[in-house]
Amino acid sequence: MASSWSGKKYLGLLLKEASHLRNSGCRCTSWAYNPVHFRELCGPASHSLPPIRWFTGEVPALEQRNLIKQLRERTSAPIKDVKSALVGCNWDIDAAQKDLRKRGVVLASKNSSRTAAEGLLAVAQTDNRAVAIELNCETDFVARNDMFQYLASSLARIALSPASPVQELQEAFHFGAEFLQNMKIDLRHPKLSGETTVQSAITEVAAMVGENVKLRRGFALSTLSHGVVCSYLHTCLQPGLGRIAGLLSLEAEDSNASLEALKKVGSSLAMHIVAAKPLFLSREHVSSEAIEVEQDVLISQAESSGKSQMAKEKMLEGRLRKYFEEVVLLEQKFVLNDSMNVKHLLNDLSKEVGSSVKIANFTRMEIGEGIQRND
Repeated sequence: MASSWSGKKYLGLLLKEASHLRNSGCRCTSWAYNPVHFRELCGPASHSLPPIRWFTGEVPALEQRNLIKQLRERTSAPIKDVKSALVGCNWDIDAAQKDLRKRGVVLASKNSSRTAAEGLLAVAQTDNRAVAIELNCETDFVARNDMFQYLASSLARIALSPASPVQELQEAFHFGAEFLQNMKIDLRHPKLSGETTVQSAITEVAAMVGENVKLRRGFALSTLSHGVVCSYLHTCLQPGLGRIAGLLSLEAEDSNASLEALKKVGSSLAMHIVAAKPLFLSREHVSSEAIEVEQDVLISQAESSGKSQMAKEKMLEGRLRKYFEEVVLLEQKFVLNDSMNVKHLLNDLSKEVGSSVKIANFTRMEIGEGIQRND
């Protein structure tokens, strides 16, 4: 009976306080009872009753600003989304953070069809192996976001790790997102933490930044003999990140050849690749289709010149040689010393190390190349 009486009195007091708040026009977001006041109302029974906490609909302006700031720091979500989530969750920051993540995953799915032609290239490498990946977003603003940059670097590192399927590929290989998307990745960033899959990590970052984010492609390069792998990143925001990348592998026949000498020249050649944009390693690598297309253009130009047949043939020969000098790496003038071409540079290096040195493979990657942009 005493317990029943206490419960009824307790309920009556709650209703009385609620009526008092309503009639007084008070709209505090969180009202906690005053223990002294409550004991006066309830008497000795107050010691056996549970604490009370009321929640209504308003938080002091200063506290609102602090909560918005904290949630922005946690999630990097837009301010309007942060405030909307906090209001919808009665200013409970943890609940609002969960709500933002749910909204973000849905939004990321909706954004996945939008053009993503900006972003970053990330390179991770050892002395004899390198991996470059392209992570795309929609704007350069997001490409400068620290979470986006952390994710790009993490994807390059995991692609280079022993657990990566890319490790099974030989020498030089272009690969797609499917090679990495199901791999486990351990994130250690203030706003991204824990183990997840590559695809889930990409979706989570897309949700936080509010843009379409996707792993587009990658390139793996290694040397199986005595040699080095070198890289150069242009517009480098921080080590290992940039917008244009040049990678190549240099190999020496003699296993006693100095690798330091190869690294020095290799680094310069990686920069050359970025600047000169070669398409082929040697003349032998130029496809017959590419030569035919160029010859058709040159023949048309020669025919319109009105010169003799012999002059036309010499013109065609000279312009075809010029074409090779523009697109073939070994034929190009070395950008750091245009008095020699790349082939002569390699000959000088071979003499220096006492062994024949060759470029085994190379590639040049640029953010967004081949993607049709929406103007």
